Amino acid sequence: MMEMCEYAVSNAEGFAEQLSRELQVLDGANIQSIMASEKQVNILMQLLDEALGEVDTIEGKLSSYEEMLQSVKEQMDQISQSNRHIQISNSNNVKLLDEIQFLVNYMDLSKGHVRALQEGDLTSPKGIEACINASEALSQCMNVALRPGHEKLMAVTQQQLLFAELRDTFARRLTNHLNNVFVHQGHDQSSTLSQHTAELSLPKHSPLHRDLLRYSKLMEWLKNTHREKYEGLSRTYVDYMSRLYEREIKDFFEVAKIKMAGTAKEAKGKFATLPRKESALKQETESLHGSSGKLTGSTSSLNKLTVQGSNSRRSQSSSLLDMGNMSASDLDVADRTKFDKIFEQVLSELEPLCLAEQDFISKFFKLQQHPAVLPPLAQVSLAPSLPRSLAPSKDVVRLMMNKIFQSIETELNSLIALGDKVDSFNSLYMLVKMSHHVWTAENVDPASYLSTTLGNVLVTVKRNFDKCISAQIRQMEEVKISKKSKVGILLFVTGFEEFAELAETIFRNAERRGDLDKAYVKLIRAVFVNVEKVANESQKTPRDVVMMENFHHIFSTLSRLKISCLDAERREAKHKYTDHLQSYVINSLGQPLEKLNHFFEGVEARVAQGVREEEVSYQLAFNKQELRKVIKEYPGKEVKKGLDNLYKKVDKHLCEEESLLQVVWHSMQDEFIRQYKHFEDLIGRCYPGSGITMEFTIQDMLEYFSSIAQSH
Repeated sequence: MMEMCEYAVSNAEGFAEQLSRELQVLDGANIQSIMASEKQVNILMQLLDEALGEVDTIEGKLSSYEEMLQSVKEQMDQISQSNRHIQISNSNNVKLLDEIQFLVNYMDLSKGHVRALQEGDLTSPKGIEACINASEALSQCMNVALRPGHEKLMAVTQQQLLFAELRDTFARRLTNHLNNVFVHQGHDQSSTLSQHTAELSLPKHSPLHRDLLRYSKLMEWLKNTHREKYEGLSRTYVDYMSRLYEREIKDFFEVAKIKMAGTAKEAKGKFATLPRKESALKQETESLHGSSGKLTGSTSSLNKLTVQGSNSRRSQSSSLLDMGNMSASDLDVADRTKFDKIFEQVLSELEPLCLAEQDFISKFFKLQQHPAVLPPLAQVSLAPSLPRSLAPSKDVVRLMMNKIFQSIETELNSLIALGDKVDSFNSLYMLVKMSHHVWTAENVDPASYLSTTLGNVLVTVKRNFDKCISAQIRQMEEVKISKKSKVGILLFVTGFEEFAELAETIFRNAERRGDLDKAYVKLIRAVFVNVEKVANESQKTPRDVVMMENFHHIFSTLSRLKISCLDAERREAKHKYTDHLQSYVINSLGQPLEKLNHFFEGVEARVAQGVREEEVSYQLAFNKQELRKVIKEYPGKEVKKGLDNLYKKVDKHLCEEESLLQVVWHSMQDEFIRQYKHFEDLIGRCYPGSGITMEFTIQDMLEYFSSIAQSH
């Protein structure tokens, strides 16, 4: 259209008029078309009227239907409400049934369980099993968690009363039965005590423990349901078993003491009649190594401190009884072996007894777990602030064991005191054995009764060991020497040797080696001090001889035994022995050539004062004539005679046991040769060209020494 009216932009008015004309043409055409379709319009109107009539008909039917539906709705509402009430009723019935089933299932005890609780057999295995099952069922019934409102039900209340009555009845029956068992056990064992104690063995309680452990579940039930009766049973058990164990242990230790006392009497009888055999130590050492690991043997006691002559020392040993001590050296091998076996047997019997009883108490009274119920006997021993129900089980077990075995520690200390009285050196053996048993017990359970008790006894043994060492030292300090006989090897020196030999055997691989090392140091220092003290007080034997012989013996002992903690003392003993050997040799050799010694001492004094060596011969007192005069007084025959007298004197000074005579004689020979060469050197320097020589040669002198040694 725009293309046909390209002039519209330039002639808008003309374009508008054209459009108006065309619109009028179209309106006229529309009116003519409408007038031509009036017939169809009339038909349409007629159809509409008919449709309205049909609508009215349908509306009438719908109204009737609505009236009908309204009646049905009311009926359905009534039915719905009725159904809702039915559902609520059904739900309540279900819940009620559930509650009834709950109460029946959890609060109903079978007739068999009731019968077992009221009259079940507590002696037969089947009866005990039935009682265990019934008690567990009763506990479940009594411990059921009731729902809110259950406690208001009369049936529930009646059941609870029935359960409480059954609980009390069964608890009373169980308590009475176990009380009777405990009482019977406490009296029944007495008849077997004599048989066991005669063999130095304790009766075994494993059959009783085995029988009682069948009731352990019932004891656990009693512990959880009736604590007063549980505590009463624990008190009864401890009371009766403590009496039983006290009798058994007392009889057991009495037999052990009788056996020890018998050993002591045998040894005491030997003291007054038999001297100490020189071969005893060798036999004892062999026994120590050949007795299947048992620590046996004997030793000389350091109590023997009286210094006597070497020939009479052993025969006079019986006089030591006046000191009031039973010397270990007077116990033979059989006596010591017997004591060792007795002490080991005592510990070996006590250890399994205590362990078995502690294990039984833990299992029977259910004390392996926390929290534990504290028996009445233990309440007074724990801190008031600690609740009974929270008392540690181990503490409860230990306190019960302390009550049951209250006599063990006392009896052990008494036995140890007797052993120490029989022989103070028994403390060495007891220290080692007790330490080993304590170490073993601590490895099993450091807090056990056995570990604690043996630890306490070990303190006593260690104290006795320290007293033994102190007593030896004290008696060394109180030593008195004989003025009529030579000293020789002091008894406390040989005593230390034998003590060390025994101790090294006993303490081999022992846990308490440190205690022995400390004792060694104390003893050896006391030996050193008192050897020197005796040497200073000796009148019959020269001081150097006493020091030389005894320190040589000490050095030999320490070298042989190789005691590492005494290495310094071993070197010191060697040094003292060497020094006093040299001192004795020098002092003794001044006597055979006494005038010659004095002459040359004067010559050396003049030289020391500034006189020239070649001018000494011009001194009036030291001229050649005086020298020849002195030399002529010592011809070979006189020298040999003087050496022979010297040998006899040395032989009188030295003791036979140490065998140092040849050592000293050889040292004197060396020293004599040294002096001879020294005299010749002085003659050559102070009297040159004089041609003066000794009346004997070195070869002569060697022959003198050799022939004298061979002749004796």
